[in-house]
Amino acid sequence: MISFQNSRQSARVSVHRLSLTNFRNYQSLTLDFDGRHIVFYGNNGAGKTSILEAMSLLSAGRGLKRAPYSDMIFRLQQETGFAVYAKLQSSLYGEVAIGTGLNEGDINRKIRINGVSKTADDMAEYCRMIWLIPAMDGLFTGPTADRRRFLDRMVLAVDPSHAGRVARYDKAMRSRNRLLIDGSVDRNFFAALESQMAELGTAIAAARADLVALLTRVIYYLAEQTPFPKASLELDGSLEQALQSKAALDVEEDFRAQLEFNREQDRLAGRTLHGPHRTDVLVNHHGKNIAAYLCSTGEQKALLMGLILAHGELTAEVSGMTPVILLDEMAAHLDQRRRSALFDVLDAIGVQAVLTGTDRQLFDDLGGRGQFFEIYESKVTSV
Repeated sequence: MISFQNSRQSARVSVHRLSLTNFRNYQSLTLDFDGRHIVFYGNNGAGKTSILEAMSLLSAGRGLKRAPYSDMIFRLQQETGFAVYAKLQSSLYGEVAIGTGLNEGDINRKIRINGVSKTADDMAEYCRMIWLIPAMDGLFTGPTADRRRFLDRMVLAVDPSHAGRVARYDKAMRSRNRLLIDGSVDRNFFAALESQMAELGTAIAAARADLVALLTRVIYYLAEQTPFPKASLELDGSLEQALQSKAALDVEEDFRAQLEFNREQDRLAGRTLHGPHRTDVLVNHHGKNIAAYLCSTGEQKALLMGLILAHGELTAEVSGMTPVILLDEMAAHLDQRRRSALFDVLDAIGVQAVLTGTDRQLFDDLGGRGQFFEIYESKVTSV
């Protein structure tokens, strides 16, 4: 039997109620759960992913599809907003009520926790969300930006302040880029922005490096006990690599000086050419000693699943609470042996997982450990 002692010491968090109002293809929906894994099955387009997307809004950001909030509104009504409400059960906090939604005329969603207005970052105190969706299937072969976003999402689950650092860095970089494009020669303004970028950029790189080091340990431990292949990760970024041999303050000063020196080069390019916004994460299949993008489609999916499971274990260890893991249409991509192992690892980590699929038989090995719902044309039935 697989067992992870560290995650077993973490507070278990589970979703016990979910209510949607004017969200996607649900005008009104309320579901009650009992703390077990949750399985939604039904035909493609029935509304399974919409429920997972609503749950993903219990964390910072725009959810697992990264869609504009306006796209989430139920289109057959006059209302111009939506609401998602959830009750969580935690062995640390007891029952926690989180509500989020978009009001008419608003651009950003509102968040309330136990009836009190909060920020998106505040939700991390009560819940961590991790997900794997079909759109991520091409992660190893797709654009660098997708892998960097995936990496930063992993960091965010263990370090909630990471999103704020990335946002502030991006804002400072956009301001610097505007100065470059406008031909500004305001050295003081450049210096202020570059100092801010150097400080934030070094902190971003350090957080990424810490995440990879911690995750590598868990990956190696997990791979010893499961049929998921072992992935090795390497950060391909100038700051991340510099931090391997230099103190953070030295890396920060070097980056600031580089930004100053490169102003003319960046002006010609119309953008900042160096920094953590260019970092890539290189993933290799450790057992075969080849890059993940050269692996078969099946092995790539197994590598990605192994990464998500290791990240779930790490999140539980670092945050002191188990994450809720959302797995959209993932079981169909695994053979029976790995599918069965997936359910066992989820239990070993101690998480509540929410899974979707077109066929209930894909989840036979889950048995009584799961609570099953059939979805047909946005009608959800407990079975």
